[in-house]
Amino acid sequence: MIQQQRLIGTFLELVKVDSETLHEQEISKLLQKKFREIGLDVIEDDSAVRSGHGSGNLIATLPASAATHAQAPVIFFTAHMDTVTPGQGIKPQVDDDGYIRSDGTTILGSDDKAGLAAIFEAISVLREQQIPHGTIRFVITAGEESGLCGARAMQPGLLQADFGFALDSNGRVGDIAVAAPTQAKIHIVFEGKSAHAGINPEDGISAIQVAAKAIARMPLGRIDSETTANIGRFAGGGATNIVCDRAELFAEARSLVQPKLDTQIAAMREACESAAKDYGAKVDFTSEIIYPAFMYDEHAPVVQLAAKALKSIGREPRLFHTGGGSDANIFNGMGIPTINFGIGYEHIHTTKEQIPVEELVKTAELVVRLAQEAVAP
Repeated sequence: MIQQQRLIGTFLELVKVDSETLHEQEISKLLQKKFREIGLDVIEDDSAVRSGHGSGNLIATLPASAATHAQAPVIFFTAHMDTVTPGQGIKPQVDDDGYIRSDGTTILGSDDKAGLAAIFEAISVLREQQIPHGTIRFVITAGEESGLCGARAMQPGLLQADFGFALDSNGRVGDIAVAAPTQAKIHIVFEGKSAHAGINPEDGISAIQVAAKAIARMPLGRIDSETTANIGRFAGGGATNIVCDRAELFAEARSLVQPKLDTQIAAMREACESAAKDYGAKVDFTSEIIYPAFMYDEHAPVVQLAAKALKSIGREPRLFHTGGGSDANIFNGMGIPTINFGIGYEHIHTTKEQIPVEELVKTAELVVRLAQEAVAP
């Protein structure tokens, strides 16, 4: 069914195109060209104006194969076009052990060009073998690696579908991320009072000291099985002979359960406000929800459809909860039930990144089978 060499060729072609996040111009042009060459309508939305990335999101549509399937559920597949760094001048190679790797000086880019390659191969197979299917949309986002920027900037009305499947998770084909947390970005500014550190330090209020006390009072790390929190950056101060009057913290909190996230944010806020009060400092605490959570079980229709397709390609479904976010979070927030598939890449975001050819093939098989199962009686 799947033409392995064609699939590998598409993957190698894609990873050779530089597309570090914020610089998606060239890969976007290539993807649009490839969609049109296989007969799909494709549009680029206007999200780049809001996201600041090199391309908008691409939405391509494969019409239902026959009038009888036009009433079938509309499904969509999503993958992202950008990569992390270092992703310039990637030199992929297919090794004798069945893995595809870079030359070790860059990432490979299988996150997420493996998903893209599988999509193109699946479309070709559906058309060549005249496999019945309903309407299928393909949503290729920009800026996923820089905080889901493309998906977050998409106008919800552009995507009309009943179910969604992201091809963008670690784990072998068969693994399904059925739950992912909501995330809050937190910015905290402490304002103290400057003074000479050697002559009259008692007249100053060290914003660094206040911030440190606040951090010590915060619950951080693994809060429980569904909740985490982290301080990512601490900035402030200058010359050692000046009591620092301003310090900033950049943090996050995540949870699968919104009330738990609210409780965690409140605890972090209280730690900051109590420390500021104790030292006579001021604090400005702001938090923003970046993306919503989602959670499904084995009874959800989107999961049942996925499980049936996986079993038909010889893989046993394994449901898991992830602590990371993906474009699936955004599309769930738009009201479209969406889950995220493991597609077999390994050691992503490092120069040791690799993917087995077998998993690349299985991903393409999965896309084809999902298209078939969506119209099955």
